[in-house]
Amino acid sequence: MDFGIGFLTNNIMLPILDFFYGIVPSYGLAIVALTLVIRFALYPLNAGSIRNMRRMKVAQPLMQKRVKEIQERYKDNPTKLQEEMSGVYKEFGNPLAGCFPVLLQMPILFALFATLRGSPFADINYDVNVQVFPQEKIEQIQPQVFSTPPKAIYVSDGSHFPISAVVPGGNKLVVGEKTDVRLQTADGETIQSLVTQYNDDIDSFQPRWEVTKGSDVITVDEAGHITALAPGEATVRVQAPGLAANKGFLFIKALGRIGVTGEDGAIHWDILIMILGFGASLYLNQVLSGQGSTSSDNPQQAAVNKFTPIIFSGMFLFFPLPAGVLMYMLIANIFQTIQTFILSREPLPENLQKIVDAETKAEDDRKTLPFEPGRTKKKKA
Repeated sequence: MDFGIGFLTNNIMLPILDFFYGIVPSYGLAIVALTLVIRFALYPLNAGSIRNMRRMKVAQPLMQKRVKEIQERYKDNPTKLQEEMSGVYKEFGNPLAGCFPVLLQMPILFALFATLRGSPFADINYDVNVQVFPQEKIEQIQPQVFSTPPKAIYVSDGSHFPISAVVPGGNKLVVGEKTDVRLQTADGETIQSLVTQYNDDIDSFQPRWEVTKGSDVITVDEAGHITALAPGEATVRVQAPGLAANKGFLFIKALGRIGVTGEDGAIHWDILIMILGFGASLYLNQVLSGQGSTSSDNPQQAAVNKFTPIIFSGMFLFFPLPAGVLMYMLIANIFQTIQTFILSREPLPENLQKIVDAETKAEDDRKTLPFEPGRTKKKKA
């Protein structure tokens, strides 16, 4: 039994998606609602990471100095070194503490990401590898049912089932033999039967079969019937259509649309707007969390922080994602930016606030000095 990403998708994400679609029959609104529900559920974990990041930004310079002194002083006394280091972490916090909440939420976020890349938002492909042998080897082939791992497929709005691509007689054939590639459940119910039961518009859901490798080895017709022509290896791709792939939402033309430009070279402005919005929200989030400060003591880190939004946004130009996934990422980023803003207004722990106050006072004192100590003003010639 799958207790990984597939388990979370089928038992958490899809039921939530179906619930909201049942309230408001819009897959776009369902994506928005699903994203917000997951983000609110992960709010405490994410808040812990943001708080730790904010505290470490204040404490890191003094903490690094203290750690270096302790390591030098007790380098020959491991027991005392560990004791003193524990005291430092107790006073300032552990830099790695912010990583734990992030790691905890990653499986859920991956499952959400996988959900939005699956049915009904995208066409789902099954690849079936077929081997064809000469007639004289027919006695050596043992018929055995071939089946791909199941995937959740929506056969109508709100109705989905775990569907596999199945070859009843096995994927090893001899020349002249015929067989079928079927989309069916574990109980043997075909996808065509499910569509007839649950979808009033049968024509809106028509699976497609094609040979993607070895067209001289086998043929396949529009009903999935395979005929073996010659010895060799071949691949049959079965595609189950995504019901919401061509449905729009607000300014988004199609939730399954991929890429900033189409095959005809036309610009997909809806995709471009979401990518730019993602980059802008990422930059704003950095500014609010203090990572985007250009006055960092580490110029290299400051440069990395400055270009991170550009790099991540540009990545979607070369590794395009479906519009529905981009919408989720944009909403999630805006949500986190608002969360960062709220948490940035929280008071710091007393010991860290003293550090901030001391740095502020020192900065004010430097600004009030007429000139730097130890230097004299140059006299005019």
